[in-house]
Amino acid sequence: MPFRSGLFYVQGIRIAELTMKNGKVKISTIVILAVVLIAAGYFGRGYLLREMTIYQLLNENKQLKDAITNLTSEEQIGYAKVTKQETRDGKVWTTLRFVETARGDKLKKIVEKDYTIEGDVVHFDALIVKFGDKLVMDGKERAMYLWRRIYGESMTPQNGFPIEQPGAEPARYADLMSRLPIKQREVFWSNIWDLANDPEKLKQDGITAIYGNVVYSPLKPGLIYIFKINSAGQVYREVVPDI
Repeated sequence: MPFRSGLFYVQGIRIAELTMKNGKVKISTIVILAVVLIAAGYFGRGYLLREMTIYQLLNENKQLKDAITNLTSEEQIGYAKVTKQETRDGKVWTTLRFVETARGDKLKKIVEKDYTIEGDVVHFDALIVKFGDKLVMDGKERAMYLWRRIYGESMTPQNGFPIEQPGAEPARYADLMSRLPIKQREVFWSNIWDLANDPEKLKQDGITAIYGNVVYSPLKPGLIYIFKINSAGQVYREVVPDI
């Protein structure tokens, strides 16, 4: 006669019943069905998370809207100074240090990089992303400032040196999206950076993008070039002595 050797439960539900007959273990059909259902639920959930679009995030995710609402207005977003300037083979070469400062703390350095560029005129290229009242819980517009690249007058923008890595989460906003799962953060930032190539991409969802391309007259040692933002979201600079 067969005898029952064990019951197996998952979250209080019986999923398996083992019986033994003639020395062979037999697993009830319910095991197969349960395993299939559990696997489908697990992998299906992962699939939905991976395939979540930026449009779903913007329209359905309250945590993302909270994060955007917590964006504060900024005045200073970084600065640069010339650390060395020399002439080689009849050409001027400028080495400069670029610093991106933290939100809410002008003295805290988030990014600090050195660049050597041919010439003494330098372009600092930023992407300014504005969020309309549709995405902001208090109805007031917010903005993000993403530094893209630096390039000289003899370079094309496409050949410029990157400041932040396109598609990645910028250091300045690392804490802002900390409550979102990593996959959702990746979806958000990859689409935000894509606005550099397609400014109209998210316009229907209340997001607009403009370029903040700051061009300087010849840079000189002994000065600090401070990057600031005006109320319209445009980048401009102020020059102060390097003490």
